[in-house]
Amino acid sequence: MALALNPIEASWQRRHPLNYLLLPLSGLFCAVVAFRRRLYRWGWLKSQRIDCPVIIVGNITVGGTGKTPLIIWLAQKLTEWGYKPGIITRGYGGKSQVWPCEVTTDATPQQVGDEAILLKRHGECPVFAGPQRPLVAQQLLSNYPCDVILSDDGMQHYALQRDLEIAVVDGERRFGNGYCLPAGPLRETRKRLQQVDLVIINGNPGEGEHGMSVVGDMACPVAGGACKPLADFVPTSVDAVAGIGHPERFFSMLESAGLTVDRHPFADHHRFTADDLAPFEQKTVLMTEKDAVKCEQFAQSNHWYVPATASVATVFEHQLKTKVKRLLDG
Repeated sequence: MALALNPIEASWQRRHPLNYLLLPLSGLFCAVVAFRRRLYRWGWLKSQRIDCPVIIVGNITVGGTGKTPLIIWLAQKLTEWGYKPGIITRGYGGKSQVWPCEVTTDATPQQVGDEAILLKRHGECPVFAGPQRPLVAQQLLSNYPCDVILSDDGMQHYALQRDLEIAVVDGERRFGNGYCLPAGPLRETRKRLQQVDLVIINGNPGEGEHGMSVVGDMACPVAGGACKPLADFVPTSVDAVAGIGHPERFFSMLESAGLTVDRHPFADHHRFTADDLAPFEQKTVLMTEKDAVKCEQFAQSNHWYVPATASVATVFEHQLKTKVKRLLDG
């Protein structure tokens, strides 16, 4: 069943009386996060450097910002520039019996999580998953001769030292009400963005900001088969389901393509079952590719997914290339 936002999450986008009640906890959260980071800086908590440059891609807010498409773009771009990237990821939602583990072409979302599957299918490079980032990176390097590591959602994982940080910001929701958890959506205060190397806005960038967009103009059968233009779905209404951090972005993308959409948001990383899609048996269902990987075993002919790719501002690409060249080529 589709899930509505709980009252706390709904309040994160505005100043609400509930926020003020949670402000003491928010202040405590911010203080703990800041103190923990200092412990790593002072050397009281161990931060490990591996024998390979590390590029972190993350954010300072809860929920989806478009990191996965950006990491795929980065991996492909690094390969195009002549480097040998590898990707490490948490494997969120996966229940593998062994961590770290390599994400292979026959891995399942139940083993390594949905995001890891997408990174493997489209990143065109080795992908390893596990909760302890230094161990995951070492395992990857012991198996593949990579010369740069991309760490998915690793900004707050200070146990792994990094050489370059890229923060992704949701251009629509931005920083919500500006409070840290649980009164707001922030994992760290906005000052953290002043310490990263590059910031990119997924959506409409403001003055002086670099933008990216996540676009999709095709739809593919979840059960396999030929894809077709998204425009072919315009004449009739469709049911759109999304179990991602910001499902409204997916729905809006479909509507921008001219589709008439009935929206059905689910919780982020929702484990879809056949029962979830049973109410749409006689209808056309569109979903994200991240959700589709969890529906392949029971997908019907009316279930389609929309592959999405990142389109990045040219200025951002040029700045990134300069920094990467300086980092990897000296």
